[in-house]
Amino acid sequence: MSNLSVTCPAVDRQQTFSDSVFPFVYFCDGSPSLEDARSWVAERREQLLAEATQHGAVLFRGFPVNTAEDFDGFISALELPNFPYQQSLSNAVRVNRTERVFTANEAPPEVNIFLHHEMAQTPIFPHYIMFFCEQPAETGGATPICRSDVLLERLAEQQPQFVADCLAKGLRYTNVMPSSNDPQSGMGRSWQSTLGVTTREAAEQRLAELGYQGEWIEGGCLRATTPVLPAIREVGEATGERRTFFNQLIAAFKGWRDTRNDPSKAICHGDGTPLERVAVEQACDLADELSFDVPWQRGDVALLDNFIAMHGRRTFSGTRKVLASLADAHRVG
Repeated sequence: MSNLSVTCPAVDRQQTFSDSVFPFVYFCDGSPSLEDARSWVAERREQLLAEATQHGAVLFRGFPVNTAEDFDGFISALELPNFPYQQSLSNAVRVNRTERVFTANEAPPEVNIFLHHEMAQTPIFPHYIMFFCEQPAETGGATPICRSDVLLERLAEQQPQFVADCLAKGLRYTNVMPSSNDPQSGMGRSWQSTLGVTTREAAEQRLAELGYQGEWIEGGCLRATTPVLPAIREVGEATGERRTFFNQLIAAFKGWRDTRNDPSKAICHGDGTPLERVAVEQACDLADELSFDVPWQRGDVALLDNFIAMHGRRTFSGTRKVLASLADAHRVG
């Protein structure tokens, strides 16, 4: 048995709901070894995963995690199936640090990455996403997180028809992938890297397998439109009728902008009809009101249930090194 001194303190601006807090926090005191920490995580694996689902996010602070390799070892104790970046359809440029760990996003500091569920704009997405702060930014650089189930409840009260349309029609996303990685964009991953191919013919075959529509455009770029994807997700039998606003609507509407992409063309309902702009803006405003900004400290680790909590990235100055890992891939249908 591990012998760590661990408490569950409140943190500034922590949110409180009827049966949960957001985020749930574990603080480790003293100077334990990484192996002690791994044993502590392994012993509480089921509990920690259940807490991630109940609360949306679990923040580990003060644990002996200092490097990408430490982070890999710490999260490996959860025994979750790895979802490698190379096998994902993420549109972000990232750099692997270990087989399991990669940079969260290579976009420049002035790029604001808006709230989203990881890869909810694709048919394949992770159940869990984990973050590690190797080096906090000089200023800014917080990771905003938002309880998507709470957001959906409040949005349904104010925009019931919009929520009904999202549930009934789903969403389709369109983005333009460059012919080579563009690290100046938050969505600059090339079509070769995204689709795991080297030729146009293989890209077209991969899109067809995924149910996408594709079009080659100027500069060797690929415009891809997804199949109809859910906008709302029912989460787990144990949580009853719990539903979440599981999509990339806010990120696409506010942030899918670069030299190739226009947010006004990025998203529509599954039947091709446009989204009600007032309702989308209200969803964005509600999400901002519900957001908790993770105030990164060196060595922090966060475990998010990607079905429950959205995340993003604030702009920053100085050097910021936040790493990520994905686990337990799911597929629509």
